[in-house]
Amino acid sequence: MGESADRPPELRFLKLLVSVLAGTMILGLITIIVLIVIRFPTAMAPRPTLPDAVALPEGTRAEAVTLGRGWIAVVTDTDEILILDAKTGALRQRVAIEPGN
Repeated sequence: MGESADRPPELRFLKLLVSVLAGTMILGLITIIVLIVIRFPTAMAPRPTLPDAVALPEGTRAEAVTLGRGWIAVVTDTDEILILDAKTGALRQRVAIEPGN
């Protein structure tokens, strides 16, 4: 008699379940890899650029930059936030940062 005839039905069912699970996991992994490859180029969209006209006041150095819609915020090493126009680079607003407690 064949080997499958000696196995109990529960063991054959368990083997089928394990095979289906392995196939599902392989298909899932392939799907994830395909989605990453397809969507990766769009995730690397071009970054916004600073206008050439942006010039910080004399003696200040930028520590952080945030880009918004129509404005650029620059945190300087002199504890100020400078709000600049995104197109012209002109200073719109200057905010002093208060020291924390």
